[in-house]
Amino acid sequence: MNKLLLPAIALVAALGAGAWWFSTQQASAPALVAGTTSGTTAGTGETIHALDMPLGNPEASVVMVEYSSLTCPHCANFNQGPFRQIKENFIDTGRILYLKREVYFDRFGLWAAMVARCGGEERYHGMLELIYETQRDWAGANDPAEVANRLRRLGRQAGMSDAQVNACLEDGDKALELTEFYQANAETYGIRSTPSFVINGTLHSNMSYAEFERVLTEELGS
Repeated sequence: MNKLLLPAIALVAALGAGAWWFSTQQASAPALVAGTTSGTTAGTGETIHALDMPLGNPEASVVMVEYSSLTCPHCANFNQGPFRQIKENFIDTGRILYLKREVYFDRFGLWAAMVARCGGEERYHGMLELIYETQRDWAGANDPAEVANRLRRLGRQAGMSDAQVNACLEDGDKALELTEFYQANAETYGIRSTPSFVINGTLHSNMSYAEFERVLTEELGS
């Protein structure tokens, strides 16, 4: 999926339809500041941000960062295909550290990310799987209110109440923080399409599992 970057404030302002209202004070909230990072992985230069929910080995010499939109069909295909093999062979075995970072090309993708994060780190990765598996259903609705209803339904499937999901979706400060984090990463690494991948600082486009395996094995030096 190729799209231009949307300014953070413009994207957050787009949430105004339906059940999402944000004040003008939220639109002028400060940008991300020092103290929002949780550490730098040894030897890779990649910073783990407080918004990241890492998978794998935090001490690994290889860090793979996925940049994906939750409304992107190619991203759904990657997450239901090559990612599962990468997880089995590189993440679960402790060979690499893996970071999934959302890209927000549209408000529905931001809403879905806020729902995925609503249950905290314990539910986050499972929610992403559910969101990608059902992407055609919830993202295919033209009516924003219906998209919201379908995302609430996914939240209920994950054991959250509508009240919990609504509170997450109405969190304007979090929406702005997420969009500013996305935009900072996109500008740093030149993310213009999804899915894109940064492996030890080098940008890669989407590939087959065999190609990912080759690149990761080379980075690991084995």
